[in-house]
Amino acid sequence: MSTTGPQIEALRSSIVFQGLSENDLQSIASRLKEESHPAGTVLIDIDEKVDRVFLIIRGKVRISRFTSFGEETTLNMLSDGNIVGEFGVVDDRGSSARVICAEQSLFYTLSRKDLDELLTNHPRVSRNIMREFTVRVRQANDNVVHQLEVERSNTSTQLQKLSKLIEASRSVNSTLDLEKLLGLILDAAVKSTDADRGTVYLIDSIKNELWSKVLGGENMVEIHLPIGKGIAGYVAQTGETINIPDAYNDPRFNPDVDRRSGYRTRNMLCMPMKNKGGKIIGVFQLLNRKLGSFAADDEHFIDAFSAHASIAVENARLAQEMVANERLSAVGRMASTIIHDIKNPMGTLRVYAQVMKKKSGNEEVAKLADDMIHQLDRFVNMTQEILDFSRGVSATNIQELQFEQVMSGVLDFIEKDLSKNNVQLVRSTRFEGKVKMDEDKMMRVFYNLASNARDAMPQGGSLVVLTERSNGHVKIEFQDSGSGMPEEVRARIFEPFMTYGKKHGTGLGMAIVKKVIDDHQGKIEIDSEMGKGTTIRILLPL
Repeated sequence: MSTTGPQIEALRSSIVFQGLSENDLQSIASRLKEESHPAGTVLIDIDEKVDRVFLIIRGKVRISRFTSFGEETTLNMLSDGNIVGEFGVVDDRGSSARVICAEQSLFYTLSRKDLDELLTNHPRVSRNIMREFTVRVRQANDNVVHQLEVERSNTSTQLQKLSKLIEASRSVNSTLDLEKLLGLILDAAVKSTDADRGTVYLIDSIKNELWSKVLGGENMVEIHLPIGKGIAGYVAQTGETINIPDAYNDPRFNPDVDRRSGYRTRNMLCMPMKNKGGKIIGVFQLLNRKLGSFAADDEHFIDAFSAHASIAVENARLAQEMVANERLSAVGRMASTIIHDIKNPMGTLRVYAQVMKKKSGNEEVAKLADDMIHQLDRFVNMTQEILDFSRGVSATNIQELQFEQVMSGVLDFIEKDLSKNNVQLVRSTRFEGKVKMDEDKMMRVFYNLASNARDAMPQGGSLVVLTERSNGHVKIEFQDSGSGMPEEVRARIFEPFMTYGKKHGTGLGMAIVKKVIDDHQGKIEIDSEMGKGTTIRILLPL
């Protein structure tokens, strides 16, 4: 190898060989060997005996050590003109650090023997190595201190996140009231992610939809979304997390919602709420992080928080079911007692009414007796129905009946009741034919719906009853001109003990109505608007 040219220039550029004569440099250069190594090559490993030093001509090497936890920590990065391995030669011990090529690198190497000779004959080189050692120690110390500061900062950040999570979890575990709980969950999610607003949806698996109550001023507004529709519906269906940094540049975002509300969505984070079994029970939807977009840390927090929130939701639902079951059991016990206590007196009254009808010879008295018998039977049957519902009994006596005849008799009785309350009955019965149904149960359904309509019109009004054929069904509609009902009531109207606008009653009427229609393989729908009335639609299969 030539002793002039690049080798000499490489030695002159290194601090280790500063101050040597030209002849000395020529002598050292003659002993250099050239090596090239790709990125990732371990030049010197920990505890390895060093047999040569490396002068970096072109490239970079990383000097690192391992912590007691097995994590590799970078002590220094060295590039062109630096020498590595000299300390292992000096102390004749295994290397305390690992030297790795950070990129494709070119080196000149000098053997251990040649370096020993150099140190013996040239004290200046020893002093240069000592100076370099001091510089590197200081750099390593600075790097270690910096890493400690970073780790301390990260630890502090993690502790803050943990504190937020603990606080949020403690908050949501403070109540078993589902509506209040949803508010607490939403508040914790919004505050912890620094969002402007958000919504927490729960999945209704029966209706295959998402629903949520969000606080709007002092009123609770209920939102319903089909699963699979919109971003929240997609997340509920797939379980994927959707983080949109710029809503209006994302095709999945529907700006129509903003146009209707007047709100401007900038960014969005939508994540599933999963229970401990991994089942999706709800969706978090957070909007407009106050500073920047939602980050990975926000996703990690919501993911961790959702486990606590889902447990709280399921506990609240379980508590509601337990309360409802206990109330239903109490109603059942009361109904059983009533039936037991009134059976004989009611039977006696019914006989008296029949005798009165037979012996009176008066048409008005006879009609009065029929009404009395009808009301007695209605009361007993209603009480029995409540008892059956509380026990989960679902016995039906379905027969093929001439529908218009059944409906005519029902409407005659309803009309008498409505007229006493200044409510006009409008008949629009267009269906003539036979329908398979339990006459007694369906009559009580119609009486119940008419009674609810009457109560919704305390100052009087009109009730339109429409019947017609519709796509293989008979459609029966009760259209009142009453006060209507809010959306949150309409959504829960078939739940046991759900009442609206009534001072009295068990709260089971519409739940029983729904059960009867289900037993007939039918459907029941409700349209209602505050101040404009309510339409209840029943579809029975033909």
